[in-house]
Amino acid sequence: MESTEELQKQHYIKMTEKPVGKLLFGLSVPTILSMMVTNIYNLVDTAFVGTLGTSESGATGIVFGYMSILQAVAFMCGQGAGSNMSRKLGAKDTAKATEFSSSGFFLSFFLGLVIAFFTFFFMEPILKLLGSTDTIAPYAGTYIFWILISAPFFTSSYTMNNLLRYEGKSKLGTIALMTGAVLNIGFDAFFMKVLNLGITGAGMATAISQTVSFCILLSMFLRRKTQTRISIRYVSRSIKTFWEIAATGFPSLLRQGLNSISTMILNNNAALYGDQAVAAMSIVSRVAFFSMSVTLGIGQGFQPICAFNYGAGKFKRVKKAYWTAFGCGELMVVLISIPLFIFAPEIVQRLRDDIQVIEIGTRALRIVSIGILFVPFSMMTEMGLQSTGAKLLASFSSSLRSGVIFIPAILLLSHFRGLAGIQEASPLCDFVTLMITIFLSRKFLNKLKE
Repeated sequence: MESTEELQKQHYIKMTEKPVGKLLFGLSVPTILSMMVTNIYNLVDTAFVGTLGTSESGATGIVFGYMSILQAVAFMCGQGAGSNMSRKLGAKDTAKATEFSSSGFFLSFFLGLVIAFFTFFFMEPILKLLGSTDTIAPYAGTYIFWILISAPFFTSSYTMNNLLRYEGKSKLGTIALMTGAVLNIGFDAFFMKVLNLGITGAGMATAISQTVSFCILLSMFLRRKTQTRISIRYVSRSIKTFWEIAATGFPSLLRQGLNSISTMILNNNAALYGDQAVAAMSIVSRVAFFSMSVTLGIGQGFQPICAFNYGAGKFKRVKKAYWTAFGCGELMVVLISIPLFIFAPEIVQRLRDDIQVIEIGTRALRIVSIGILFVPFSMMTEMGLQSTGAKLLASFSSSLRSGVIFIPAILLLSHFRGLAGIQEASPLCDFVTLMITIFLSRKFLNKLKE
């Protein structure tokens, strides 16, 4: 049996010498698969709930916005700890890397508990803030109750998945997330169709599957499948370590947090046009996220390569990985956006067979399918800045599409163009973000030269 030092040496050689294209493919495919399955679950869940009624379908959009808040915390801890951990592994400092892993995990679990506790006592105003109408609120409240039960498992699961990615072991995270997603689909069918539990069944399915994923992911660290460990005894006693996690992960928190705020504003503006508009934009949001999951998976495969090689001082390799990831991501969105544009009516109808929902959703989905063509370049630049520790630039980059541009766009366009403006806000935001990111990309590439 090979020693730990030998395994670490092999991993170092793999991350710093294996051809970039092959390495990116190997790290991206597991992540893409897990994200695709997770997003398929989201769409299946939307379809199941959509059979209950339009208000119930709208509730999935409200819940999706709330889960984005939990993801924001999870990604802050996971990418903040993971980026620092990977750079320490690149510098061959395994002890410090383990300290970041354990600290990030327990921070994420604790924050998940705090958010759940706070939400439980302020449920009604939070639902209103998320954009719920009076008819949607009862269903959204029932669904979110079950999300609260599994909140700390939800946040720490996403954190551990990010830690595994930054170690270059995305396959291990894929096993857990795919298992959870498949179980979720099965539980949806059983609880909602066999036991007739309705929206309660959807919430129970999500809570149980998230807990199962958590147990599988944690076992990877406890069974020493990883270079770093998760244990309370490795948690840092220094505030500086937690500051590094929070500061490095802040772009992720900012991006996801602003995305949640944007979703709230979108839902509130759509609610002025009825439950059909909320349901339609909820469906489009989920389909759009599904369509970008491949590009996001490629970006997440790029991050450990970027962070590890930056820590090892191999800057030319980081630059090559950046352009390779962008090229692959752009190719994939082109291939995905074409069928989305052509079959938009059929896609929306599959998820909610309501004439008004189909009409509103079709136009929105077709416009969004054009906007996602601008996303890969912005995404890879932001991930590159974050993975190399450029905290301020990464924070600014992550804030653009998710809030700084989108929030004013949705407010102005909805005021001057009504429902049409709500449909057009996202692609306009994607284009403006691209223009600004060109400047940020030059900063990133100059950083590698230096």
